[in-house]
Amino acid sequence: MMKLYTFPPSTNSRKVRIALLEKGLEFERINVDLTKGEQKNPDYLNIHPFGQVPALDDEGFVLYDSTIINEYLEDEYPYPPLMPDDSEGRARTRLLEDFRDSHFNPPFVKIFREMRKPEAERDANVIANATAEITQCFDRIEKELQGREYLAGPFSLADIAFMANVDLLDRFQIPVDPKYRNTTAWIARLKARPSFAASAT
Repeated sequence: MMKLYTFPPSTNSRKVRIALLEKGLEFERINVDLTKGEQKNPDYLNIHPFGQVPALDDEGFVLYDSTIINEYLEDEYPYPPLMPDDSEGRARTRLLEDFRDSHFNPPFVKIFREMRKPEAERDANVIANATAEITQCFDRIEKELQGREYLAGPFSLADIAFMANVDLLDRFQIPVDPKYRNTTAWIARLKARPSFAASAT
């Protein structure tokens, strides 16, 4: 059975949990508590040399980085498919995964770090600036969804990449302006998927 080294609050860990659940794959969850520094234990560093989560052990083949893991799962376990059939759609999926990884997720990490501090020690400017970065991303997401139910057409790894962050919008009280009609409808579709709730822990 596959082993997923994960930390439940980590958006990148949840991204892989969602892909595994969408594909109906059985896996053992091994929690690596980042708050206790377990990711720096020598045994874990043998699994993930950078001391991060997630990491996946598929019958002895170990890999890390959530985007790479999810693409491996698609290659190794292609049904049900989580990538479009055509090369343009697959490239579109990868572009949007990169947009999430490089632009949408980092400000959530900034907010998460501040929220873990005692309230009196939180930097309101960091939170405000990160929130602004997130809301700016909605312009692109809205355009990408024009005429589509999901980012690459069919539900794909591109949508999975955003799902854990979507959950944090509510937690961090970041509203989505109603003018983003495509985005709000897309968020509702993502939340309705069984993997959304099942991946929360």
